[in-house]
Parts: sequence; C-alpha cells; structure tokens
Amino acid sequence: MFGFNNYIVPFAHLHICTFAYSSTFEQNLIKIKMQPIKTALCSFGMSGWVFHAPFIDAHPGFEFIAVYERTSNHAEKKYPDVKTYRSLEAMLAVESIELVIVNTPNYTHFTFAKACLEAGKHVIVEKPFTLNVDEADTLISLASKQNKKLSVFQNRRWDSDFQTVQDVVQKKLLGNIVEVEFHFDRFKEDLSPKAHKEVPGPGTGLLYDLGSHLIDQALQLFGMPLRVFADVSIVRSVSKVEDYMELLLFYGSSMRVRLKASYQVKEMLPSYILHGSNGSFIKSRADIQEANLQAKISPLSPNWGIEPDEAKGLLHVGTAGDDTRGYIPSYQGNYMVFYDGIYRAIRAGGVLPVTAEEGKQVIQIIEAAYKSVSSGCIVIV
Repeated sequence: MFGFNNYIVPFAHLHICTFAYSSTFEQNLIKIKMQPIKTALCSFGMSGWVFHAPFIDAHPGFEFIAVYERTSNHAEKKYPDVKTYRSLEAMLAVESIELVIVNTPNYTHFTFAKACLEAGKHVIVEKPFTLNVDEADTLISLASKQNKKLSVFQNRRWDSDFQTVQDVVQKKLLGNIVEVEFHFDRFKEDLSPKAHKEVPGPGTGLLYDLGSHLIDQALQLFGMPLRVFADVSIVRSVSKVEDYMELLLFYGSSMRVRLKASYQVKEMLPSYILHGSNGSFIKSRADIQEANLQAKISPLSPNWGIEPDEAKGLLHVGTAGDDTRGYIPSYQGNYMVFYDGIYRAIRAGGVLPVTAEEGKQVIQIIEAAYKSVSSGCIVIV
C-alpha cells in the first residue's frame, strides 16, 4: 500500500482498541421519547438527496416535511409526505417548520440563512458557512438575537479515515507532531454539470469547496494556526475556476500543516500523512459513506460506514530497539452523529456538533489564504 510492505507487527503494548463508532440516536430512543423536528430543505440537488434527506428521513428525531424546488418535484416523488414550495418565502411562512437546511450554491448561503433566521427557524448551513467573515459575524449575531441554533454541515469530521486520524492524534501516539499533510485529490477531465460551480464568481473554486473540508479537519485537530501561506490556481485547460490549492499552516516554530487538493491527480497519494517525535501515521481516504449514499443505500443498513479492510492506516512508532510497525483498524464513519447532535442541541439544549464560530474560523483561513495569494506573502491570522 503506497509503497509500503504488508509486514504486520503486534500492537498490544500500544493499547489500541478495536475501533468502532456509531451514532447515539438509537440509545437516545431508549432514554427519551423523541419529538421529531419538522425540517425543510432549501434545494434537492445532490447535497439534498445524497447528504441530507436520507438522514433526516431515517432519524426518528426529524420529520422531513418541506422542500424549496423552483421547477421540479423530485423530493416529493421520493418522499410523498414532503410538500414542495416554489419560493423560499412561501416555505418560510409555514409556522410548523422548525429547522431549515440551507444547501444551495455558496453565494446564496448568507442571504438564505439570514432569511431563515429572521423567520424564526433553526438553521444548518452547508459548507462553506459564508463567503467572508463579515457575513459569518452577521449570522452569528442574528442567531443569538433570535435565540435559534445555527450550525454548519462539516460532515467530513465523521468520515472513517478522519475519525481514525483524530484518535491517533488525541492519544499522542506520534509524540510531538512536527509535520502534517492532508490531501483531497481527484482526477476530473470534465467540468461539473453544476453550472454554479464552474462559472467564476463569489464562493467558487476548490478552496471554498474541498478546501473547506481540509481546513475544518486541520482546525479540529490543531486549532487556529498563527500564519498562513497559500498557492491557489487553475491547472486544467477546461477550467475557469480554481482547481488546485495548497495551504501551509504555521503552528509555532516547529510544526507545519500542509493542505492540498487538485482535480489533476491520477495516481492518488495517501490522504493523511503525519510525522511526530515518536513516529509516523499514513492513511488513505477510504470512507464509503458518500459512495453508498449515491448508490441509494440507507444509512441504517448493516455495516454502514465500515471501510474495506485493506484501507487500514500504517502506524510506525518507537525508537531504536523498540520499534513497532503495522496496520491498525479504522473507526466506523457515521454522518448520523451530526444529525443526532443537532437533535440534542435543539430539543435538549446540547452543544451543537459544529458551531457557527467553527464555521467562521474556516472562512478566516480562506480569507487569509486569498490575501497570501494576492500578496505572495505569509499572512498572520
């Protein structure tokens, strides 16, 4: 795997448990009688039918009742109890709707979320949260004024691969981490059929798209960096928006985090590479949830989010004379954890699984990255 042999060494003395992670919503069902949150979607494109509808339909804490579709009726064909509205205003006028998921093009996130909050709804905004920090601050202030929950859909926190990386970091298996590299690469010769992603304009390009995931994961593990240096460009002749990005995040004098994404990578590298004073961890991007959702497999199906066995990460730690090298099992991925957290936050006052402040921090890094690109300099965050 990625040039490494398959030699496996026992890991008993490292106290690594068999990884397993699942949503707590089934446990909650036993403890409390759920009051479903009446939920609406702002669109039913890919994010609607792949990443949101299957979960709010399967989770007993939600009731999918409305969707904003301007010309189609795709949602109600699949979910007969859902009512279609031809305008956002008409949908927001429905008093019974408690939660609205803003899953529209990036440049609409601020205006749609603002309208939803003003209508007295709880709101989940797709990543990226907003286009700039000023918009993020406005929404955070409005949510507080309205006493409504405001979250950002950073689902990649619950990918199996990232959950595994997070565990390695939190257990300090690598000692003091000095160098990290995250990749989110693809090979795409053709443009996306989603026109709003391929036309130059506010919020388009790889940094706002896949970059939002990479930045959020880095901030979850290591917090906000001190400085940022960035290179963002167009590498495909067919593309009119940025399809290559590399960010270098500086954490003090001895730690660096490099985030890379490109649409012109045919031979994939490991997606997670971490080096520390006690060793290294290398892991592929192997979460199966998106592929299963696109194949219309229910998130309640057996073995949901379990990676193929060959996708285990390579952990090599220790010092001379006490060296341990082998492949470790991965956590189970489960996006349902996000929705479970949303339910508990709204119904029981629990902590949001992703806060609006965390969404704002991602935008702070994106803004710093663009300042770096325009100046050619390292930018203080």
